[in-house]
Amino acid sequence: MASVTTLLGLLVGSAAVATLSVTNTSAARTPAAVVKSIMRVPTPAAKPHVVRVTGEDFKFEAPDVIPAGLTEFRFLNKGPALHHMAILKLGGGKTIDDLRAALANPGPPPAWVKEFGGPNAPAPGLEANAILKLEPGNYALICFVDIGGPPHFAKGMMRALRVVPAKGETAPRPKPDLTVTLLDYGFRLTSPIRAGTRTIRVHNIGKQHHEVELVQLAPNSSVADFMNWMDKMEGPPPGKALGAIAGIEPGMSEYFKADFTPGNYALICFLPDAKDAKPHFAHGMISQITVK
Repeated sequence: MASVTTLLGLLVGSAAVATLSVTNTSAARTPAAVVKSIMRVPTPAAKPHVVRVTGEDFKFEAPDVIPAGLTEFRFLNKGPALHHMAILKLGGGKTIDDLRAALANPGPPPAWVKEFGGPNAPAPGLEANAILKLEPGNYALICFVDIGGPPHFAKGMMRALRVVPAKGETAPRPKPDLTVTLLDYGFRLTSPIRAGTRTIRVHNIGKQHHEVELVQLAPNSSVADFMNWMDKMEGPPPGKALGAIAGIEPGMSEYFKADFTPGNYALICFLPDAKDAKPHFAHGMISQITVK
C-alpha cells in the first residue's frame, strides 16, 4: 500500500499535468493577436526636451546646441525688469551676425527671419515656459522688450542657438485644457480657464504675427488700471506678468503651462501692427478674463 506521501505526490503531479494540458490547449485556441497583446510591454511615451534659460540685464544663459523635436523652454527672469525669450528661426543659412546687421536697420525684419514664439515676459524672479517643436537649423534667442529705452537686444540681449537632428522618438504634443485663438485683433477661448495648473494651446489664425502676454491683475484692479500704469510705471504695478507665448507667425501653434488662482487676468498683444506700427492692443487686442 502506498504511503500518504506517495499518494500526495501522485495527486500533485496529476494536477500539474492537468493544468499544463489545459493551459496548452487554451493557448492553442487563443488568437495570435491576443497572445501578442498579453505579452506586449507598454513603452513609456517620449517626453519633450527641457531647456532651461535664464535672462538678466542684458544677456541670456542658455545651451549653444540642443536636439530637434518637441522642446519645453523654461525661462527664468533674473533681471530687475521685464524680459522675455522670443525665438527666431534664421533661414537661408543666415547666422546671428546676419541678424544683428539686419536689426541695425529700422523697418520690418527680413524674409529669412521667422518668429517662433517662446516664453513671453514673466515678472522679475518668475519663470515662464513654452512648448514647441523645433526643426534642425539656426535660431536666435532675443529680447524685444523696450520699456523706457531701446530694445534689450540692442543692449546685447541676443544669443545664437543651433538645433541639430535628434536621436530616438519625438515626444507627442501635449493635450491642452483649452485653446486661446489669436485673431486680427482679439482673443477667443474655447472654454473658461478654471483654477489649477492648466496647459493652454495658443493658435494664431490672424493674418499678422501675434503674441499673448498673461497678466494676473491685483485685487480690485482692471486691465485698464494696468495699462494706465504701463504709461508711467509709477508706484506698485496693479498686476503681475506671468508670461505665455511670444510672437508667432500666422498659422502657428504653441503651448504653455500656468498655475491659475481665482481672480482676474489680462490677455494682451503688444506687437506692432504691419500697417500703422501701433501695438495690437491699440486695435483692441486686449481682454480681461475671470478665473474661478
